[in-house]
Amino acid sequence: MHGQSAHPCSARGSHAGFRIVEMSSSQPPLVVDLDGTLVRTDMLHESAIRVVRERPLDLLRLPVWLWRGKAAVKQALAARASFDPATLPYHEAFLAWLREQAREGRRLVLCTASDRTIADAVAGHLNLFDEVLASDGHDNLAGARKAEVLVQRYGEQGFDYAGNSSADLAVWPRARQAVVVAPSPGVLQRARAQFQVEQVFAAAPAGGRTWLRAMRPHQWLKNLLLAVPLLGAHQLGDWQLWALLVLAFVAFSLCASAVYIGNDLLDLDSDRAHPRKRLRPLAAGVIPAWNAVVAAPLLFMLAMLLAWPLGRVFAAWLLAYFVLTSLYSWRLKRLLIIDCLTLAMLYTLRVAAGAAAVHVRLTYWLLVFCGFLFLSLAFVKRYAEMAMRQQQGEQGAAGRAYLVGDAPLLQSLGVASGFCSALVLALYLNSDAVLRLYRTPGLMWGAVPVLAFWVSWMWMQAHRGRMHDDPLVFAVKDKASLAAGVAFAASLALGSLDWTW
Repeated sequence: MHGQSAHPCSARGSHAGFRIVEMSSSQPPLVVDLDGTLVRTDMLHESAIRVVRERPLDLLRLPVWLWRGKAAVKQALAARASFDPATLPYHEAFLAWLREQAREGRRLVLCTASDRTIADAVAGHLNLFDEVLASDGHDNLAGARKAEVLVQRYGEQGFDYAGNSSADLAVWPRARQAVVVAPSPGVLQRARAQFQVEQVFAAAPAGGRTWLRAMRPHQWLKNLLLAVPLLGAHQLGDWQLWALLVLAFVAFSLCASAVYIGNDLLDLDSDRAHPRKRLRPLAAGVIPAWNAVVAAPLLFMLAMLLAWPLGRVFAAWLLAYFVLTSLYSWRLKRLLIIDCLTLAMLYTLRVAAGAAAVHVRLTYWLLVFCGFLFLSLAFVKRYAEMAMRQQQGEQGAAGRAYLVGDAPLLQSLGVASGFCSALVLALYLNSDAVLRLYRTPGLMWGAVPVLAFWVSWMWMQAHRGRMHDDPLVFAVKDKASLAAGVAFAASLALGSLDWTW
């Protein structure tokens, strides 16, 4: 598949989807780099991430590929990692300018160090380039080698070159003019000082706000579940325990952000096909993939450092959360029903970790109640996704095992799980355990209809297409859910007071 031509400079014809035009422009060919220039990402990094996701055992062959050379590594990874060129994050302003150059009859050449199969797929999709030059498994078309090939083909100063990185500093001296796309400040400064720069297409660097978006701080609200055991143990006035909970919250939030970043790396393709998720920093190419590969483990290590003072049991729960969430991101979320069960376990695990942080004993009642309630919310999440896909005329969601036709069954399973949690709560309120904790447990029965209302309300919102976010995040923003939460807490508080009539 990759070895049909030994030379990286073979041209492509109309059968591959490339344009054929009558050349009338007097300008020299415009040679365009791919990684970081035409697209806001590096295809080698993305190929490696796809192989980690789809065929991780193949990475054991990496030493053999490296022994054969970098071009062989690129070819091997490209052969094992399929992608959709239509969803790649292109530099739109630069791409629009290229289309304008093409309309004026200028010859456009895609010249990249990425493997030939990747370059051909991108060029075939855009139908913009007259020729494609790329690495072929033997020749790595990067830096000085790229400059040599272009000079051999078009002559010294016989072409203009569009690039973005320090590797392109070896090509621009051999070109007539430089086009600089989304460069770092250092690269742009050197290019302007040394070469004739025709155009500059600047891109905003990934700053603190962008990284904060990638860490998804709004999802940290789910870590408020760590406080549930403290509320159930009636120790709200102990400020030392609240201080421990704050530290636990920060540790869980950093760990969750590490997993979210890793999840976004593994979900690049499906996120780019999603109407909202395609705007996430990694999917949009605003944050380079290799930066995320470094950031995720650093955040996890910081989380574990913060967890250690809270005790080994809490640290063990945090590690279990990280492992289970990573497995969910890598494989479990693609398994029917298993994904929802895993989500319910992850929610419940936060409650268990909170108990470990403040040294409160967990009860069987609390775990079963949380398990059913969070399973209902997990089904809400999947149901909302399928309902949205159905409105868009699709049959399913990328990276998910569900079809839009499964929505009614998901709804049935979710509603049943939610009302099971209400049943568990009712049985708990009639148990001997309540008599030991609450002075007037009869006043707590109001919590049961409140919970039944909230479960029904959440499912009604999902049914009407209003559940656009994680259910718990939605609940925090929803007035009816907040009112139900206050009423639920008030019912439990009334039961803990000593009412003398």
